[in-house]
Amino acid sequence: QHAILAKKFVEVMTKYNEAQVDFRDKSKGRIARQLEITGKKTTDEELEEMLEGGNSAVFSAGITESKINQQALNEIEARHKDIMRLESSIKELHDMFVDIAMLVENQGGMIDRIESNMDQSVGFVERAVADTKKAAKYQQEARRVS
Repeated sequence: QHAILAKKFVEVMTKYNEAQVDFRDKSKGRIARQLEITGKKTTDEELEEMLEGGNSAVFSAGITESKINQQALNEIEARHKDIMRLESSIKELHDMFVDIAMLVENQGGMIDRIESNMDQSVGFVERAVADTKKAAKYQQEARRVS
């Protein structure tokens, strides 16, 4: 049971990580398109810096340079902040999954020991039943002899 749950957990974590990478790539593409609209060219390194550091000043500089109105600036910054909050939430969720994985791993040994003890108990009970039947048989034979 523990192995099956651990395997399923690993599969879920793999899908989660793939979704996180996909989301990050889409966010990166969206930011690049928004900056492209403003006329500002960015490198992959600058995009990574924006995603990691939450640097919205780059947005402001690109937009003011190309004289786009304040409403567009506010929209882009709001989207960027939303993306940053979402990424933060995803990281928090990832940390929770890691904590759960550790708990499952730690308790897995205990569950395995419980299962082993239960298997031993079944064996003891089966032997006790057999011994009780033997004792009853011996008792009947002893009564016949007396």
